[in-house]
Amino acid sequence: MAVNRDLFAEVPRSQFDTPGQSRGLLDAFRWHYLLRLLVRTGVTTRYRNSALGWTWSYVRPAAQFLVFWLVMGVFLQLQQGIPNYAVYLFSGIICINLFNEAFKNATTSIVGNAPLVRKVYLPRQLFAVSAVFVAFVHFLPQVVLLLIVCLFLGWAVNISVLSILAILAAVLILMLVAFGAGLFFGAVNVRYRDAENIVELLLMLVTWASPVLYFWTMVQNAFAAVPWVTTLYLLNPITQAVQLFHYAFWQPVTIDEIEARGLELPPDLAWGTLWALLIAAGTILLGQIVFRRLEGKFAQDL
Repeated sequence: MAVNRDLFAEVPRSQFDTPGQSRGLLDAFRWHYLLRLLVRTGVTTRYRNSALGWTWSYVRPAAQFLVFWLVMGVFLQLQQGIPNYAVYLFSGIICINLFNEAFKNATTSIVGNAPLVRKVYLPRQLFAVSAVFVAFVHFLPQVVLLLIVCLFLGWAVNISVLSILAILAAVLILMLVAFGAGLFFGAVNVRYRDAENIVELLLMLVTWASPVLYFWTMVQNAFAAVPWVTTLYLLNPITQAVQLFHYAFWQPVTIDEIEARGLELPPDLAWGTLWALLIAAGTILLGQIVFRRLEGKFAQDL
């Protein structure tokens, strides 16, 4: 006579995962094969059925650069006070473009993948992580273009190890802050679509709240009576990232004119970079807390 045994009774319950339970960001890297798939899909579908294709990665920042250069550099004569204004401007623009695209796409990543969120379980942070990586891939052609221009201007002569580290630190700061803020607003956006409008307003302000179009000392001079405003301005992680790109690309090709005119980047740039990384880590922590608290109701809210 056959003996019926409950084989599952012999397996400790600790070996079973609770359905739908997430380990947070750890799952985003544990499911790395799915992360690669999402990044590949995001990269390949962006310019699908487009005549220009990847050329748009150059056309958009080029058009943006020309508008700002004409208005700020030529009409308002900022290029007279900032040598090599074209390099200064473009190095700031591509930083802002990376942050804006990563932040915006991470904010809409959950809503944009609503069919997957409603039907199957997978770590929802994957969508925000993949959005940031897709923005980084689209950022690379712009950096290559900037690098080519700087090489013609003698960038390789004055480059240093610190310049390379500055580039890496700037990109890391931008991606981390965009990811943390994207987690926060992406989770809120599932229930309150007003979050997208708030993000649009923030993105509109980012360009003007960082020294992309102007030199940072203009803020210092304008608020000389209240120096804490300048300190707060320099604590902005996006400001630090833009300054790091200026240090890495603009300063090496303009070093003689910088010394002649008495221009200098903010003091204690290294400490500012450390603070920016700490603020970025805090942004991710806050975003993760809010995301984990709200993700249990994503399916029904969508």
